[in-house]
Amino acid sequence: MNPSAHSPSDDDATEGRDRGDDDATDGRDRGDDDATDGRDRGDDVPPSEPQRPRPPSGAQTIAAAVLAVGVVGGVALGLAHCTRTAPHDARDAELVAGARLYRTYCGLCHGDEGEGYAADDANALANQDFLVSVSDEFLRAAIAEGRPGTAMAAYAQRRGGPLSDDEIARLVAFIRGWQQEPSAELVEPSPGDPAAAGPVYAARCAGCHGRRGEGESAVSLNNPQFLATASDAQIRYAIAHGRRGTPMPAFEGDLRDETIDNLVALIRSWQRETDTEDIATPTIGAQVVLHPDGAAPEFPELREGRYVPAAAVARALEEGRRLVLLDARAASDYARFHIPGAVPAPYYDIENVMSHIPRDGTWVVAYCGCPHAASGRVMDYLREHGYPNTAVLDEGILYWRDEGYPIATGNEPGSLEDAE
Repeated sequence: MNPSAHSPSDDDATEGRDRGDDDATDGRDRGDDDATDGRDRGDDVPPSEPQRPRPPSGAQTIAAAVLAVGVVGGVALGLAHCTRTAPHDARDAELVAGARLYRTYCGLCHGDEGEGYAADDANALANQDFLVSVSDEFLRAAIAEGRPGTAMAAYAQRRGGPLSDDEIARLVAFIRGWQQEPSAELVEPSPGDPAAAGPVYAARCAGCHGRRGEGESAVSLNNPQFLATASDAQIRYAIAHGRRGTPMPAFEGDLRDETIDNLVALIRSWQRETDTEDIATPTIGAQVVLHPDGAAPEFPELREGRYVPAAAVARALEEGRRLVLLDARAASDYARFHIPGAVPAPYYDIENVMSHIPRDGTWVVAYCGCPHAASGRVMDYLREHGYPNTAVLDEGILYWRDEGYPIATGNEPGSLEDAE
């Protein structure tokens, strides 16, 4: 679900700069929410030997019964991952529906089998250490609300996303089907001292998770949506037990219990209010071409024949060049902020969006937060359908925003004059 810049670990249920995932520690989704990572540059204890998550057993999953192929945005996605040969009851039918939803919205970043790291280091949703320690409600909230400020978008319709509550429930059931081990007995931490955790966090966690949990090469631990739904016991479990098969080691036995409890208290101290405002789903207006009377942009040679730098796109906007900007993220992210003049073009709905784009050689630039997965899917689909002058914004929209390039907010495309 998560395709919206660079970051995932093990705790989002979708899309992965998931910087938007939701464990208390792991990978590199800055929307992820692990508590600390084996790649922390201050970590002098090497992580355990990586072990890939075991494939799900037939007793717990259902999807390989559906060897149907879904076509999403022009890309064929196999629906395979269970051992039964056909759905046998209403529950199986629900899981098959969840499999289709997963392939459409989540597999792009989290991997078709939940193995993670398919794009933007999105977290491994099938990781057993993750699944045994999170509730269905945590998964539901992660899908519905996303991880604002990361590549993990909100997918609930009330947030401007494409999914109903029933569809989110089917996704949760499908993801839960990967769990092979008994749910963990989570232990509530003792009251900790955030100040005492500071030196340990700086030495063992900040190199990957950021000085104040904002995320660097690993997940964002200070994300408000993560902290609003992850319990202290869940965070403690992630620190103590790590995430097998990922760079996140177990710190139990390495750090004292009191130190782990202090780390939990430090992470909890970053909690702040979340945004609860409903967002209407944006739609495409009558005009999608920016500066229709302008000359074509003079882009440099595309890197790898695909990628155009942010500076070149910004210059084309300032010079009033004729082009189309497509925001390939989930529509909920478009409403939060986008490049002025861009139109919503979600990676899962590009076939419908394409009908609005002129076939006259106008340059089309797609962007996302990953920064290449969702936008790359959109660009490839357009090229397959006769749009040669297409490119992907190389650094992605999160870089664009962080570097101070102009952005617009709300459901209207906006203009440079109205930009922030």
